[in-house]
Amino acid sequence: MTVPPFVHRITTYDPADRDEHGSYVGAEDTISDHGPVEAAYLQAIAAFAEDTGVDCLHIREPGVAGVPHFGLEPVIDGQGLAGLFPPDLSGFHDGAEVPLSVGLELVRAMLRDNGAWCSLEAEGKFIVHVGWDQYVYVTSEDPCERALARTRALGLFPERLETSPYDADFDEPGEQRPADEVFWARLRWSIAMRQAALLEEGYLYNASRWHRLTGDNLDAVRTRLTPRAQLTVWPDLSTDVDAVLATLPDEGLVELVWEDEDGLITSTIADESEYPELTAQVAGARAAAALSMSVDERHPLFTAVLPDSDGVLRARWRTDPTPSDRNWAFLKTLRRGEICSGTVTEIAGFGVTFVDIGGFTAMINIPELSWRRINHPADIVSVGQRISAEILDVDLVRERVSLSLKALQQDPMRQLLQQVGQITNGVVTKLVPFGAFVRIEDREDGLEGLVHLAELAEEQGERPQDVIQVGDTLAVKIVDVDPQRRRITLSHLQALALGES
Repeated sequence: MTVPPFVHRITTYDPADRDEHGSYVGAEDTISDHGPVEAAYLQAIAAFAEDTGVDCLHIREPGVAGVPHFGLEPVIDGQGLAGLFPPDLSGFHDGAEVPLSVGLELVRAMLRDNGAWCSLEAEGKFIVHVGWDQYVYVTSEDPCERALARTRALGLFPERLETSPYDADFDEPGEQRPADEVFWARLRWSIAMRQAALLEEGYLYNASRWHRLTGDNLDAVRTRLTPRAQLTVWPDLSTDVDAVLATLPDEGLVELVWEDEDGLITSTIADESEYPELTAQVAGARAAAALSMSVDERHPLFTAVLPDSDGVLRARWRTDPTPSDRNWAFLKTLRRGEICSGTVTEIAGFGVTFVDIGGFTAMINIPELSWRRINHPADIVSVGQRISAEILDVDLVRERVSLSLKALQQDPMRQLLQQVGQITNGVVTKLVPFGAFVRIEDREDGLEGLVHLAELAEEQGERPQDVIQVGDTLAVKIVDVDPQRRRITLSHLQALALGES
């Protein structure tokens, strides 16, 4: 976002009544008079909008009063938005466009501290924000000399500032995860795996809707979400409501979420003094969950913010990143075919090797450790060993990274291609009904090929054990090498024939 260069603070407070530190020492009217001063503020903002050529505004970072409310005036029904938006506040969301007349009424509601707030912007041209104690900040792309004169004539004091204290901060570390197709695929997979089933839709600051998800209703829920909403994914509610209530903490705030008999999901924040009333509210609920309000004890599965319909994430608010969100941010930097380094952290009993690659645990399946046959991963790697490997696959949905150690090694079978047609001696390692396997390299993990029964014995009907035994040395001709299918074809009879000739 490009911030316009001209910033003015508009107040009823005379700059002459400020001390040498800039603090105001005169009489203060910290709440709206609901009368001529309030009207003057609105006329001044309208004058700035006219000078800038703005006739509509976008709502940014909207919110409603939480509990407790710290404003100087009491919250009223409808958060001061009655008559501007429907009771469910549809249309009051980040990015919503409103005419200037509605924007001015929003400013009135904020001056009156009725419960709702937001920034009002025309991208790169005009910004209005109502601060504490009747301070209004107007940022514009033009000096707006006529508007400044009009503001003074209205009895207000415009002061030029370098920046507004409400300028959006774009320098927060990390990257906000968008609710893109990868997010929805992961959510669907998590539902299928019974890891997740509850979606919290933060459509305003301090206001959420809850959705209990299934594989069947996920798409329908998705279409109903408020534009640019913050999304938080949680495990499912528990059907043992009594057990949930029994786990409420002895002190401190807790958020209780419950689903009633009609399927309506409600949440409320309460402390221990409110538990009796809360228990009565939850009576008869189908399912419930108690979520700690402590950041250290509040553990959603993953989060995101809805992008616009063109896929661009324009909402500026952020969710608190979960471990899954941090995994996403890391995994999206990886590419198939890249080489990465890591430390072996575990060799599992089922043969998978786990490797720490920058805080994320990737895995190497046993076939990817070596081109040669191995009995156990410990034949190749050890816990604590630093290794380099090639990235085979990055699965953002399941949060898995597959590595290959052998991809950085030379395939000995491809070297063997140069020996097709040659005769060599090998050791019989295994007899099978259709032939014998022969190791043709002089090493314990040497490559093995198959001598088919027809290429092993001249007499039809003979069994491999009638001709040779494990451990015998056998002359064979290398007939074919197929690196793709990992097959080597050998012939004893052809080796004998070439030897006799």
